[in-house]
Amino acid sequence: MKPIGVFDSGVGGLTVVKELIKVLPYEDLIYFGDTARVPYGIKSQETVIKFSIENILFLLNQDVKLICVACNTVSSLALPIIRHHFKVPIVGVLSPAVREAVYATKNKKVGVIGTRGTINSGAYEREIKQLDPRIKVFAVACPLFVPFAEEGFLSGPAVSYVAEKYLAPLKKQNVDTLILGCTHYPLLKPLIQEVMGKNVTLIDSAKQVALEVREILSREKQLKVAGKGRQQFFVSDNPEWFSNLAKQFLGRPIHNAKKVNHV
Repeated sequence: MKPIGVFDSGVGGLTVVKELIKVLPYEDLIYFGDTARVPYGIKSQETVIKFSIENILFLLNQDVKLICVACNTVSSLALPIIRHHFKVPIVGVLSPAVREAVYATKNKKVGVIGTRGTINSGAYEREIKQLDPRIKVFAVACPLFVPFAEEGFLSGPAVSYVAEKYLAPLKKQNVDTLILGCTHYPLLKPLIQEVMGKNVTLIDSAKQVALEVREILSREKQLKVAGKGRQQFFVSDNPEWFSNLAKQFLGRPIHNAKKVNHV
């Protein structure tokens, strides 16, 4: 049975890998982190599309059956375009989270947090409004959350202070549902929940993506239902840095990250 392919601009997509392992324990996974060209959030749409196509071609060379785009910037800026180029099913992180948020909100007030690139694209807002025009969307960029997650600063006075500052406008608007619109953010979930309060539903796109992948593979009769799932990790630069950080995201170390020149 062919593996599932996953790509991201760096390490954040490992939160998606963690959920895929949980939801689909028998599946083989191939992950590609474009660490030589991270971050994507500050790149033009044209560049993000170009990088995404190159990443997909690399994964197709590994003979994957489905590709998971574990990057909110790519999902926001490039997904509709790259889907036209390839026959393989491609799942982004945006739509699964949006559907769950629209279903979850009771007061029709949904917050979205993400990188500047994701928030400036307006993609979450557009997709939410398409599903339910009555929903009010409040979007806030939280640029410091990514370096906090990567450095392992997941709690403490400094992180709490920044989180309070970022999330204050969303609390003021009384949102009852909050989309974590960046694959790094699940690491900060306990802190974000604490700041927002227990009555706010947090939508973790990584979890929703894993469920969507399972649904597609089940429908296509490509679900692996036995054996032990294996994971392979490829990066475009600095496998040591990637391997050290991976423990933060997966909860266990990895030892087999390989550097590849994929373009």
